[in-house]
Amino acid sequence: MDAVFDQGPPPPCPARFNLAAYVLALAPEIPDKIALAVLSPSGAQRWSYARLEAAVRGTAAGLLDRGLQPGDRVFMRLGNTVEFPITFLAALAADLIPVPTSALLTAPEVTKIANEIAPALIVAEPGLSLPDPVPCPVIGTDTLATFHDLPPAEYAIGDPNRPGYIIYTSGTSGSPRAVTHAHRAIWARRLMWSGWYGLRPDDRLLHAGAFNWTYTLGTGLLDPWSIGATALIPGKGVTPAQLPLLLKRHDATIFAAAPGVYRQLLRHPVPQLPKLRHGLSAGEKLPDTTRAHWQEATGTQIHEAFGMSECSTFVSGAPSHPAQDGTLGYPQPGRRVAVLGENGPVEADQPGTLAVSSRDPGLMLGYWGQPEETAARYNGGWFLTGDTVSMNADGAITYLGRSDDMMNAGGVRVSPIEVETALNAHPGIHECAAAEVRVKSDTTVIAAFYTADSDLDPAELDRFASRSLARYKAPRIYHRVAALPKNPNGKIQRRKLRAEWEAEHDQA
Repeated sequence: MDAVFDQGPPPPCPARFNLAAYVLALAPEIPDKIALAVLSPSGAQRWSYARLEAAVRGTAAGLLDRGLQPGDRVFMRLGNTVEFPITFLAALAADLIPVPTSALLTAPEVTKIANEIAPALIVAEPGLSLPDPVPCPVIGTDTLATFHDLPPAEYAIGDPNRPGYIIYTSGTSGSPRAVTHAHRAIWARRLMWSGWYGLRPDDRLLHAGAFNWTYTLGTGLLDPWSIGATALIPGKGVTPAQLPLLLKRHDATIFAAAPGVYRQLLRHPVPQLPKLRHGLSAGEKLPDTTRAHWQEATGTQIHEAFGMSECSTFVSGAPSHPAQDGTLGYPQPGRRVAVLGENGPVEADQPGTLAVSSRDPGLMLGYWGQPEETAARYNGGWFLTGDTVSMNADGAITYLGRSDDMMNAGGVRVSPIEVETALNAHPGIHECAAAEVRVKSDTTVIAAFYTADSDLDPAELDRFASRSLARYKAPRIYHRVAALPKNPNGKIQRRKLRAEWEAEHDQA
């Protein structure tokens, strides 16, 4: 039996479509219902569906008044404020292409992005890094707020396959890639409602991530709004220790977070959460110990999902069909998924490369301005994820590891080459390699292994790294070695570095 999952295609996306119009389609029917609550220990900032849609369409009008044309890129430099989702949806409503980015990126990182996407406008929160030089007009959050009450723009309806938004992810080449998604990408997320979330209109979903993370943007905001549920997002300054109180106080029915947030939360007392049905996890592999501690503390399960920026989540456990022990879960109904070897699909229970159909409605259009990089990810009718898995006869997927050396920082993929490029510029470092190492049974961090004449001050290396790397990309460990292990072709063996470090520190 071949390792292929195919139970038929999903319902087709409407022929004329707009992502923002779809997400807010229920607003006229439930105008007074709370769409979004930004939480703090002392209260919440609440937005009704009517107020949210008015702000989105007013902001769309404000953007168009700036002379922007369909297809223009809007570079978003915004933090964890409500202006983030409003600007994102407003740009889509007006047929502009929003490019959300992490608030943590440094000036060199955002300059590189600006050079690639050639934005027509930058929307920026005070204090966040901007490109150098600034290539286009910039408007701030004060100006954005004035757009909310403008006469609403009409939704730009068109081909669902046209470019909708661009998100950045790190690639194996070391250069972050601009993943371009179509408007139809949101339609494909309907497959997650039952295939992962168990999402209902009466749900109150609390997501612990920042707005500018695609996991939060999709799972925490856009999907709840598409079904008419309420999104709960912790505001600035909320700590993991405060999350249990917020879950209880705001009657959360679903909690979503990266595994690292679950680990931090569980270090603190968790009160009874009678309204909570289950948790969701994505971004990195969930440790079995974390899963067990959560179930012991709350009496609920965590349903894990696997995905990527290029196709979001398409393999998951769900309340209706929990994952088998040791597996990630199942391909969601409507997906076509295979495990490929050199000659096509492998047999059940055999390892291979996880692949999703090139016809999947949630699959990216491609990497912006990189046709060759895009073509390299396809094999016939399949998109190759680069992850090694196996699939049993029931369709359950077991994750076996990355096919490359990508690292994971709190749920965000980080390229070792990007880290190495930054540190190799240090005058005291001869050569450097980065790898993800395990420091506890359920915790991994990024480590930098370097050769030098003598040990270098870790604090000074940290300061040096901060000039060109966002904090989440910077190593937490700096370790001098006599030489970097390499294969006969001269390529660094990062996995060997990781194994040797963990063996020495008894963390394997």
